[in-house]
This record gives sequence, C-alpha cells and structure tokens, in this order.
Amino acid sequence: MMHDSDALLDALRQAGDPEAVQALEQLIQHGADEELVRINALSFAGEHGLSQDAVISTLLHGARLGLFEMSWNILCSSCGGVLGANASLKSVRQDAYRCAFCALDTEPILDDAVEVSFAISPRIRRVAAHDPGSLAFWDYHRQIFFGTGVVFPEPPAFEDLARLATLEAVELQAGERMILALQIPAGSLILFDPVTHTAQVLDVAGEPAQQRQELSLVFDDIRPAVGHVDLKPGQLRLTLENRSEERVLPGIFIAGEALNTLIGGRRPFLTAKRLLSNQAFRDIYRTDALDVDQRLKILSLTFVFTDLTGSTDLYERVGDLVAYDLVRSHFQILTAVVASHGGAVVKTIGDAVMATFPMPSQAVAAALEMREAMRRLNTGRETDELILKIGLHEGPCLAVLLNDRQDYFGQTVNIAARVQELATSGAIFVSEPVVRHAEAARLLTEKGLQAQRHLCSLRGIGSRMPVFELT
Repeated sequence: MMHDSDALLDALRQAGDPEAVQALEQLIQHGADEELVRINALSFAGEHGLSQDAVISTLLHGARLGLFEMSWNILCSSCGGVLGANASLKSVRQDAYRCAFCALDTEPILDDAVEVSFAISPRIRRVAAHDPGSLAFWDYHRQIFFGTGVVFPEPPAFEDLARLATLEAVELQAGERMILALQIPAGSLILFDPVTHTAQVLDVAGEPAQQRQELSLVFDDIRPAVGHVDLKPGQLRLTLENRSEERVLPGIFIAGEALNTLIGGRRPFLTAKRLLSNQAFRDIYRTDALDVDQRLKILSLTFVFTDLTGSTDLYERVGDLVAYDLVRSHFQILTAVVASHGGAVVKTIGDAVMATFPMPSQAVAAALEMREAMRRLNTGRETDELILKIGLHEGPCLAVLLNDRQDYFGQTVNIAARVQELATSGAIFVSEPVVRHAEAARLLTEKGLQAQRHLCSLRGIGSRMPVFELT
C-alpha cells in the first residue's frame, strides 16, 4: 500500500459507515487480488451482513477520496459480459453495444444494462488486474470480461466445466501468428477473444470432412467483429493472427450445457438506475453524472412529489424568518426519510420536493414515513402548520442534465407532479402502477391501508386516469 493510504482510510472513517469502512479496510489489506477488482457492492454487503446503502455510500466516499476507482460497465443482456467499461456515465454514448460472444446488441438502459463496480486504486494497492496483459486465460475472463452479476462455480467444479466447455485456448502477443490443428466435433462452436471482442461462430454439421478444412481469423483494434462460417466435423487448420497492439486470448468454446453452467450463474448487482437514485451519490457527484446532451433511458422509476399546504398563510402568520426555519427543517427531515428508504431528493421547488426511488414499494414506505414525520414535528411544536400532500407515480423516463443538475424528463415525471396536485391536505395519492406493484400492495396490506380509487383528469395530461388515495 502507498504511504498515503493510512491518511485516506482515516478520511474514509470520518465520511463512511463505521462497519462498512472496517470491512473494506480488511479487504484492502488482506483480500485476494481478484476480490479487489470489480467489487459488487450488493454482494459485499450481503457477505458481511451490512446495509447495502451503507456499503454503497462508503464505496462512493472511497472513490471520491481516491481509494477506489468507479466503473460504469455496459453489460450484455445475455452472457453478462462487459461490452464497455467507463470511468464516467458521461462516456456512455452509443445507442447499442455489440456482444461478439453472443452476437447480440444491447441498449444501455440504466435499469439493468449498466452496472457500477469499484476497484482498488493502484495508488493504494497494485493487483494483477491493473496489468490485464499478465492475467491467465480464465482469470482475464473472470476479472475483466464478465460483469459482477455473473457467478462462477467454485473449484473443482469450475475447472471441470471449463475443460468440458473449451476446445482450445491460446495466447498471442501483439504481432504474433499461430497455426492450430484441431479436430472439431459437430455442434456450435464460438471462437472468441475477450480482449478485442472478436468472434467467429462455427456451425459444424453434416458428414465428416474428407479433407482438412482451412479457417483464418485476424484480431485487430476494430471492435467488435463477428463472423459466421459453416464447417463439417473433422480436421481444421486454424490460422490466428494478432494485428492488434495488445495480447489477445482466443478460445474455442463449445456451445452447450457445460458452457451455460459455467457462465450462467447470476446475482444482483448495483445498477446505474439505483445509483442515480442514491442520496450519497447525488450529494458527492452533484453535476458530474451526465453531459447536457445525454438522454439515457430508464424503464421504471418511481417519483414522489411533496408540497406543503398553506405555506403562504404560514409565512404571513409567523413571519419570513420563522417560516424559513420551519420549511428548512421540513426539507432536512424529508431528505433523511428519502435516503433511509433508498431514494434521493432530485430537487426542491419552493416548498415542494421531488424525489426518486428504484422501486414503488420504497416510495410508498417513504411517503408514509414522511407523513408521520411531519405529524411528529407538529406535535413537538404544538402546532399543525406543516402538513404535506404527496403524490406518487411509476413509469419510464430519461435521465438528463437540466440546469446543471442530474434530473429526469418525460411524461412519468409530469404525471407524478399532477397526481400530487390532486392530493388534499395530509393525503397521499398514488397512480395505478404503484398500487398494482406486488411489494407496494403487500406493504399497504401490512399497514392496514386501503387504496380508494378515483377517476381523475390530470392537468395537461389528456384522458382521465385512475388515481388512488391511501386511507
């Protein structure tokens, strides 16, 4: 470790969750090299019995301090391979990313196609993955190519499956050329290099070839390249040439049960959608998430809008100074409630709050706690001056940069704001997608709440839609 690591860890102790800091410090000092590459925040939290949000927040503070490096990885929707690793979400610019291994295109949707991982900084501790060219064939695949959502079997099952799933695996340095003599079986084979993302699909079928077959493949820096060839079972003379500027690791994989079992395990991972709705992230990276011309798609996000009722009368009754202190206290309370339920405050507008949550159930739980928190505040002040009206809606949207702030755009945002406008003093109004969400419905049942249906016209929206009051 570098000499300044102790000072950085001291700073992290001041900013992060104490238990999460202790677990990460142990990882930095004693973890194996492969454990310090592409850290899965959710899995790390589960393995150490820690709060996911506490681990995420602590890793974010660690990245800000320079202990860790954060990566926004575009994932193949099929194999979970990393199609592009970016130091910032600002670098996610393509409409689609090609997986040569699966021959599929993936749109960088923030819900599940963009993961956020963390790796130890080489300033703090150098690990093998800081020099990818030194990694062995499967170490490269596990630490560099595949994302944190892929779970590999434990030894010795891994070695057994890798042997069954791989016909051949080689290493070619820059400028090197190699000729292989192979006996290829009937079936589907994938010749793939994880470094240049070059692939050749070999469909092997029919009667065995009477003569030796020939195939050549060139690896260069134009990626990804995918080809397709029909062959017969039998002898194959395979010529591989590396014209790229780095070492390549071509392997011939047998598409089948062994390969599916080898790379088919999955676990949850930290998505870009969740991180953008994390309060610690918004506090640390206020204006550094997106560029002004980016429009990144989210398929499902839950919006909560709140507003204080009678705030104009409040200012007239108690005066600007007292009213300002009251409103500021209410903002602090709501921000804490939002963060405690895994959401983030996007902005405040006058006396109103706009917040986002990855899941409708989180938003419902937060809305209920917001209402109770205001009741407690009023009881403590022996008044009823701070009464909220709250509206919730879930749906697709775009993550954008507006007024130098990471924000959201789309009809879902508009509807959420209009649902809040319908709410009466002290009420929580929600849209149909929220009450129909299984976990949100279960939460309402546990709380003994009913969803009273109204058919309403929302200003500027058009046709009437069902809106539900939680009673």
